[in-house]
Amino acid sequence: MNVLDRFSDTELAAAVLKDISGLANRMSSRTVRLMEVCGTHTFAIMRSGIPGLLPSNIRLVSGPGCPVCVTPPGLIDLAAEISLREDTTLVTFGDMMRVPGTRRSLESAKAKGANVHVVYSPADLIPLAQNAPDKRIVFFAVGFETTTPSISWTLIRAGESGLKNLFIIPANKLIPPALDLLASDKNTNVHGFICPGHVSVIIGSAAYRPIANKYAIPCAVAGFEPLDVLLAIRMLLLQLVEERAEVEIEYSRVVTERGNERACEIIDEVFEPADSVWRGLGIMPRSGLKLRPKYQHMDALLSHHSCENPALDLIGSGNSSEAQTGTFSDDSMPSGCACGEVLKGIKIPTECAMFGTRCTPDNPIGPCIISSEGTCAAYYKYGPNPYGKP
Repeated sequence: MNVLDRFSDTELAAAVLKDISGLANRMSSRTVRLMEVCGTHTFAIMRSGIPGLLPSNIRLVSGPGCPVCVTPPGLIDLAAEISLREDTTLVTFGDMMRVPGTRRSLESAKAKGANVHVVYSPADLIPLAQNAPDKRIVFFAVGFETTTPSISWTLIRAGESGLKNLFIIPANKLIPPALDLLASDKNTNVHGFICPGHVSVIIGSAAYRPIANKYAIPCAVAGFEPLDVLLAIRMLLLQLVEERAEVEIEYSRVVTERGNERACEIIDEVFEPADSVWRGLGIMPRSGLKLRPKYQHMDALLSHHSCENPALDLIGSGNSSEAQTGTFSDDSMPSGCACGEVLKGIKIPTECAMFGTRCTPDNPIGPCIISSEGTCAAYYKYGPNPYGKP
C-alpha cells in the first residue's frame, strides 16, 4: 500500500472512528468544540460527511479560514475605485470578483467598464506589466501565508527587472494572530484547533506553540483527506483526555516543525507585520502585512491617497495609530447577515436566517457563501444540516 492508498482505507477510518468514540465517551459530560481554520478543510469535512460520523458530544466548527471572506468591504470598495481609473488594470484572484463591498463588487465595477483581470498565480503579473507599460497593473493581494511567498517573489523580481508599473493592494493576512484572538474569546469556546495544512507548510507547526502554551488549547496540523481530519481529531481528543496542550503534526508527509524557512525569508524581505482589519472580526494587532520601505513604492494605496477611504492608512500602510482609534469600522456585515459569527465559530450557517433563502451563491448577501473556501458555501453545496439541526 502506498502513502495515498492508505488514506482511502475504509477499515483504517473505521478504526480511527472507534478510537474517537472511545475518547469521546471519556468526556461524555462535556461538549467538545474543535475548530478548523482552513476553507479546504471545511469543504473536505462537509464533502465527506464527517460531522455526522462523530459522537454527539464532538462538534466541528469553522473559523476564519477563508481569506476572501475576511477581506474588509471598504478595501473592496477601494479596489473597485482604483479599477475604474482609465490608466489602471486591476488584477485579482477569481474568488474576489463577486464579494460585496459596501458600494459595489469588482464584478459590478467591471460591468461599468472597469478593467479587471483574473489571474491564477502572481507569476502572471510580470508579463502583464511588461506587455502594458502604459498601464498601472494593480494586484489585489489577498490570501494567507500560503500565497504570500509567491507574491513576495514577484515583487522582488519586478524590482530587479526595473518594472515601474506594477503595484499591489496589500491585503494578506496571518493565521496565528487570528487563532490567538479566537482562543482568547470566551464566546467561541474552542477546545482544540485543527490547524491548516497549506499554511503550515510555510510557517511550520512551531508557529502555533505560543497559542497552545498560552491558552492550554491542543493543536493538530492536518492534511486534507477525510482520514487526515479524523486522525487530527483523534490527536486532539487524546490530548484533552490526557490534559495536554501540545502542537502535533498529523500532516507529517508535508509539514515540518520549522516550515519552509526560505519562503519565510522571502516574505520577510518584502513585508512586515501590521495591524489589520478582518471582516467580521475587527482589528487584530500584527495580523496583516505591509510592504517594507524598500518596496513601498509598489503600494497602490499609498499612490491613491486622493481617495477618502478610512481603510487606507490602516490596511495600506499598517499605521498602528489608525488601528487604535478604530477609524475603519469592523461592523462590516450586511444587516441580518451572520457571517461574522460564522467566522468566529459561534454559529453554523444554518443558524443564519438568510442562509439558503435570501442569501445564496447566486444572490450573495455576505462573503461566506461566495468564496470557494467559505463555510456557508460548503454547507450550501454539501448539505446544510450536518448535525440534524434546523
